[in-house]
Amino acid sequence: MASTQVDRLALIEARQGQVIAVVTDFGDRHPLTARVWGWLSLDFTGIAFAALFFCWSLSPSLLPRDWLFQGIIGGLNAAIGYGVGCVVGWVVARFVLSRALWWPPPIPVLRAIKVAVPVAAIVASVVALVLAAIQQRQLAALMDAEGTTTSGYLRTLALALAVSGLLVSAWRGLRDIGRWIARQLIRRHLPAGLARTLGVLVVVLMTFMLIDGVLIRGSYAIVNSAFSIQDGETRAGAIQPTRPEKSGSPESLAPWDTLGFEGRNFVSRGLDAAELEAINGTPAKEPIRVYVGLGTADTAETRADLVIDELERTGAFERKVLVIIPTTGTGWVNPTAAQAMELVHNGDVAMVAWQYSFLPSWISFLADRDKAAEAGRILVDRIHERWLAQPPARRPELYVYGESLGTQSGEGAFDTLADIRETVNGVLWVGPPNANRLWRQLVDRRDPGTPEVQPVYADGLVVRFTDDVADIGDPPSPWLDPRVLYIQHASDPVVWWSTDLLFNRPDWLSEPPGPDRLPQMRWFPIVTFWQVSADLMNAAGVPDGHGHNYGTEVLDGWIAVTQPEGWTTADTARVRLALEALADSQGPEK
Repeated sequence: MASTQVDRLALIEARQGQVIAVVTDFGDRHPLTARVWGWLSLDFTGIAFAALFFCWSLSPSLLPRDWLFQGIIGGLNAAIGYGVGCVVGWVVARFVLSRALWWPPPIPVLRAIKVAVPVAAIVASVVALVLAAIQQRQLAALMDAEGTTTSGYLRTLALALAVSGLLVSAWRGLRDIGRWIARQLIRRHLPAGLARTLGVLVVVLMTFMLIDGVLIRGSYAIVNSAFSIQDGETRAGAIQPTRPEKSGSPESLAPWDTLGFEGRNFVSRGLDAAELEAINGTPAKEPIRVYVGLGTADTAETRADLVIDELERTGAFERKVLVIIPTTGTGWVNPTAAQAMELVHNGDVAMVAWQYSFLPSWISFLADRDKAAEAGRILVDRIHERWLAQPPARRPELYVYGESLGTQSGEGAFDTLADIRETVNGVLWVGPPNANRLWRQLVDRRDPGTPEVQPVYADGLVVRFTDDVADIGDPPSPWLDPRVLYIQHASDPVVWWSTDLLFNRPDWLSEPPGPDRLPQMRWFPIVTFWQVSADLMNAAGVPDGHGHNYGTEVLDGWIAVTQPEGWTTADTARVRLALEALADSQGPEK
């Protein structure tokens, strides 16, 4: 009896120590199996949860994913699932099984579990992969994109195993360091409990310092340096303008070589009066494009002064329309949007933008969102102040346009919706990030019964949201001036990514799906967050009208906001064809 009780306690302790895979009796009968599992030291509850999390990660997300993206995200989720399973197994063994008279079961049952759990995990993963490949093809077809093959998608499993193995090994390394520190402290006569606690704290502190002080800050510095070097380059085909209406021209106060990579592209890619006349069939004005780069002046204040000087030099305050364009991280302006503005207003338009960072939008979003908002506030405030000094009868119509992180920069200039109405004649925002303060307030306060993916705010009297330009007029109620319009796709991960996805189901995943999202997409804790995070990496890599690729939808939004006099649907069709031809001839922008 005593011997049986000792054996029972030994097996329970093995379970609690996450080494149930290593049972001494197995070594005599199955030495190879015992040696392999002893080296891996795998927890079987952890394996089961890892397979569950991996299968969850194969469910459809917002965008189609190839095997490489899926393998990385699947491996990450499998590692997280393994950790969750280990904790669950420990808790159950400690507080449930230790009191159960039937535990541990006979050794043959344990042996069967050792074989059944990994086999079941692999079989379930392969079946889920086959089903996932089918769903990926369905999602790709929904977006007119090329789908994956089932055989190619099976590579996901090997990559996921490698990724999860690396992550679990890294965690074990940190755990072993903590245990080693605890042992050293115990040898110096510290109580065991205190020594283990200090060991954990030291490892946590070291990890935080490594990630925050070395990986994040160091990577930020390296990336910033790398993109600052790229900023000195010039895109193929970008040529210094000669007309005085453009920044970077010989008459400009902002020299060509100071505008940065995106600034030089912006001022050189515009349409001239002759091209506008050829497309529109009526005499056109020479459009104005004003841009100031980080290299043009040392501080934001002096760059703002230069913006005003350039606007005055070019006669921008004498045009019919003046458009403020808060940019994305690197200073990028959507060329299709800028050309649409020139075509719609037949050149009687001035556009102004500036650069506030060397970094791409997604890095700026993660590293320094406040900088984007502050840049937008300075730009809008200074231009609005100068605009107010213009005689009321001679003031141009003042609009704000922003895309992606540019919407966050633009929103930074306004505290409330009333502030927008008192400042400008209209706003068009495209693909707004989920973290946008004003966007979030409007969506959260949407009219009852309207979905998050296409909300209606105050019956659409001032602000409207659309994921389909054909529905811009919905609801069919009065739309007061100044108009505010958000264009956002149901499949755009930039719009729907949020850290809240970790542990909270968002409304948009509880409601009927948008037009380009599969209804099979479900929310799973932790997993969905990483799925949508992976979608961010390919947000613009899908056909126009899906994801973060808005194509010529900007044209429809701009017409709705500015309401050009005498404009017809035939005009829209003509300009759209011209924009598509320009995009084909000038090549991809991003």
